[in-house]
Amino acid sequence: METVSTMVSDLRALPSINDLLVSALGAALIQTYGRPLTLAALRAALDEVRTAFPNIEEIPGQEALAGRAGDLLAAWTAPSLQAVINATGVIIHTNLGRAPLSQAAIAAVQAAAAGYSTLEYDLDKGQRGSRLVHAESLLCRLTGAEAALAVNNNAAAVLLVLTALAKGRQAVIARTQLVEIGGGFRVPEVMEQSGAVLYEIGATNRVHLADYQAALRQASVPALVLRAHRSNFQIVGFTSEPALDEIAAAAHAAGVPLVDDLGSGSLFDTALYGMAHEPTVQESLATGADLVCFSGDKLLGGPQAGLIVGRRALVEQLKRHPLARAVRADKLCLAALSATLLHYLQDEALEKVPVWRMIAAPLEQLEARARQWAQALGTGEVAGGESTVGGGSLPGETLPTRLLSLAVPNPNAFLARLRRCRPPVIARVEADQVMLDPRTVAPEQDAALLQALRSCLSEI
Repeated sequence: METVSTMVSDLRALPSINDLLVSALGAALIQTYGRPLTLAALRAALDEVRTAFPNIEEIPGQEALAGRAGDLLAAWTAPSLQAVINATGVIIHTNLGRAPLSQAAIAAVQAAAAGYSTLEYDLDKGQRGSRLVHAESLLCRLTGAEAALAVNNNAAAVLLVLTALAKGRQAVIARTQLVEIGGGFRVPEVMEQSGAVLYEIGATNRVHLADYQAALRQASVPALVLRAHRSNFQIVGFTSEPALDEIAAAAHAAGVPLVDDLGSGSLFDTALYGMAHEPTVQESLATGADLVCFSGDKLLGGPQAGLIVGRRALVEQLKRHPLARAVRADKLCLAALSATLLHYLQDEALEKVPVWRMIAAPLEQLEARARQWAQALGTGEVAGGESTVGGGSLPGETLPTRLLSLAVPNPNAFLARLRRCRPPVIARVEADQVMLDPRTVAPEQDAALLQALRSCLSEI
């Protein structure tokens, strides 16, 4: 009985919730986090003590309990989406948010977010307008398309096209193109969800023009032909595939539209920058595609978006379909997209769009920055290496780069320390060395990067 009495007496020594709330420490927490959340944290801190009792050495006082509540509040309110420094050399890093936006795109987003806008308002008529007009004229001028539509990502673009144009009917696609991209997006499954009937032709490695022609000669003519560009893998060896203009000719002879899902959707010829040629949106339209779908946040270098360009009659069908509302782009996306497209229209994308600035970065500039890092740290070597485009674009293609190479006792533990910095730094390990690629680190991030490296090196 004495033991029970002692336990009760000890627990009664705990400060009350009210005492904690009115204390200076409690008031400071309320000032930072608000009363409801602070109250919940203080209760949680008290509950932890009660649960742990009697296996604790002493009952904590106000200061210790407020400190524990502060730790809980910091953890509860810490953003899970954090800005990081990407030193991996992967330019369009899917796990790190793909394409960083240009300064103009960031300013456009900020302006659209800070107040009201003409999202669905026609200034000339003084009445309701349509959000679908934003970025359309820019896309048409850049690509030569008759009409355009922006939705929230390229998977949504493909789903909308198939649902609006092929629901309940056949859509012809080669087996060479039944791809899966990151996140489990599989073309056959998207086609099934759209209600389109998958009509596979050819073999895994080879498809011939005659396969398309045979499929299009059916009594029940398919609704469309879909070509899905293999943007994230390659088929090599005994392979064959007809050219896009041949597929377009076969489709048009049967009175059927050709839809080209380009995925990454570059507006520039990547071959000019030391990589394999990636089909451009302009080429696809000029070759005969009736609709082209592509991403806004990959090689375009803008916000997450799915862009559809092509024949006006088909685009208008998409705009009128009920699914178009479910997958529409919001005002922040449209603002960033328009600003990004203007860089291309004004012939400044190589300087202003971060993705293309990184791709086009001269090797001597990368070497100079890597040497500056080594000199500032007083350690490290400059080594040759390879950067990659990433984001499911240009598989197997690399760009020569220069890396800061750090020899540390435990490279993976060092990477973990870098990830705990503020801002976190993401790097890579090669040949048991920590490697940092200046290609994907913005110059304005150099000071923060060096501070993080110094801090982690001092712990070795």
